[in-house]
Amino acid sequence: MAFWLIAAILAQGALALGLLWYLGTIRIPMVLKGEVRIDDIALERTGWPKREWQAANAVDNQFQLPVLFYVGAGLALYFGPTIFEVVLAWLFVLSRYVHAIVHITDNHVIRRFTAYLVGLTVLCVFWLDLLVRLFLA
Repeated sequence: MAFWLIAAILAQGALALGLLWYLGTIRIPMVLKGEVRIDDIALERTGWPKREWQAANAVDNQFQLPVLFYVGAGLALYFGPTIFEVVLAWLFVLSRYVHAIVHITDNHVIRRFTAYLVGLTVLCVFWLDLLVRLFLA
């Protein structure tokens, strides 16, 4: 089970790294072409166009709920993960991929929120499962 939980952790990390790479493919050409002035973005994000904001917000989102996922996954590895926890981990990661894809494409708020809510719910169940295991240990 540990292998599959670690794979989920790596998949979540790959999403964050992939989004950072994608953000760079948006930002760097804009700066190099002079579409965005460095002075306008040095201290705040208002100088960037909407497309960059979408990607940057998608990146920022990878350092919110996923942080709790990483902690929970670490605890599950410590306890010895169950099949239930592995399934929850993969459902969470899948919800984050859906959330990110919606975020960087059409940014449909209802679909994005639905993916977020699914991930949040799965993460809460994951943590509840870990609490029960802790108290039963």
